[in-house]
Amino acid sequence: MSKVLVLGASRGIGQEFVRQYLEDGASVIATARDAEGLARLKAMGASALRVDVADPASISGLAWQLDGEEIDVALYVAGVFPQGDARSPPTQVDFDRTMHTNVLGAMQAIPQVAPLVEAAAKGQGGRFVFITSAMGRIADVDSSYAWTYRVSKAALNMAVASAQHDYPQAIMVAMSPGWVKTDMGGAGALLTVAQSVSAMRRAIAKLTAAQKGSFLNYDGSPFSGW
Repeated sequence: MSKVLVLGASRGIGQEFVRQYLEDGASVIATARDAEGLARLKAMGASALRVDVADPASISGLAWQLDGEEIDVALYVAGVFPQGDARSPPTQVDFDRTMHTNVLGAMQAIPQVAPLVEAAAKGQGGRFVFITSAMGRIADVDSSYAWTYRVSKAALNMAVASAQHDYPQAIMVAMSPGWVKTDMGGAGALLTVAQSVSAMRRAIAKLTAAQKGSFLNYDGSPFSGW
């Protein structure tokens, strides 16, 4: 039975990862930051941990909660999406919340989770996937819309690419879920949550060592530029 960890699983894409992996018979550990989220995850059949990735004190105890588990697939899904553009500066509150959730939380999770991913699959190593966004690409930027979010996802991509060198037994990638019908993506998006997650799971299962540290689309195809 494979072991899956989903960081940021109380709703949307994270919750759908939990549902689909459980449906396929995996053992799933999932995190949420509040009692309601934890209750939903427990009702689904996941092992639920209280973690607020935006709070350094909270996520610093993740390794203790995982207690040496070997993780075949780890997913960092947590994220926030502030709007606004370059015609006005972000507030410090919005900037700090975005960077703590989208970047610092991932950077704190990496040294705690990546060794457990490296230990998985009988020493062959597992996969550590970070849900990013095509909006984090510096190539082909078409506007400053949601510029704080864009900056955070570009930073996340760099964190993944650089951290990969310290955990060679794991396959670490940044993966865009596509334009998805979530609270962030809106009702006009092209993909349902189930479609996006199904495609990402197929791509994750097919990851190879040649893709280590890369920035991929939800179907596993590489982006032409960062």
